[in-house]
Amino acid sequence: MSRLELKPWEILARLRQRQPLVHHLTNWVTIYDCAQVVKVLGGSPVMAHAAEEVAQMTGLAAALVLNIGTLTPDFVAAMLLAAQAANAKGIPVVLDVCGAGATALRDEASLQLINNARVDIIKGNASEIARVSGAAVQTKGVDAVEVQADLGQLARELARLRRAVVVLTGPIDIVADEERLLQIANGHPLMGHVVGTGCMATSIIGAFAAVEPDLAVAAASALACFGVAAELAAQQAQTPMAFKEGLFDALYVLEEATLRERLRVAAVL
Repeated sequence: MSRLELKPWEILARLRQRQPLVHHLTNWVTIYDCAQVVKVLGGSPVMAHAAEEVAQMTGLAAALVLNIGTLTPDFVAAMLLAAQAANAKGIPVVLDVCGAGATALRDEASLQLINNARVDIIKGNASEIARVSGAAVQTKGVDAVEVQADLGQLARELARLRRAVVVLTGPIDIVADEERLLQIANGHPLMGHVVGTGCMATSIIGAFAAVEPDLAVAAASALACFGVAAELAAQQAQTPMAFKEGLFDALYVLEEATLRERLRVAAVL
């Protein structure tokens, strides 16, 4: 896929027009920001966590976002119910394996969800993806540690093993499916100084997946839009909180001309 074939502005326009419902069972630390980032892009976020309603709410949605950042066993059980309902409806499931590699509970939750439901997009940082792939690495809480491996190959192998799109975030984001690998170089270092940008990225991926059936294209386009917005926000703000506010505003006004000018996505053979 060449740069010209990736047109995130078209997916963004579709998202703003359709306003899809994106159901989240997500991280309590970042839940507001996840809802807000979907809202400013034009989607409709809902955060229903109770096991008694997750399947019904998923039945109304166009995509399901799962995030194990603040997990408990009953929460994981509710996630599984929601994922199975999404599978039955045929809508995409996005799983953020937040903190995989930090504790046995997180490792077990990630595998329980992946093994017992169809997960269409698996997203994490380098050590999280390595751990879900079976490598003996330990994540520093929810922050990545250095992984001594070819990250592109790591993403490719997990994508082929799980027949899913794999998103590996870092200074250069990687999106892989069974055949393609894309690198997204948009973004700004201030993103690493704001709690929740990783969770917000997952929510944006879910929103794009709700309106774009090619899930690798959806994920890469989502990350490109988020990265370009971060670059724009950083032009106006030099501190984390001012940057965060500017990030929401930049996403809200993001337009085709800006994306065409700033898009930095490369296909890797």
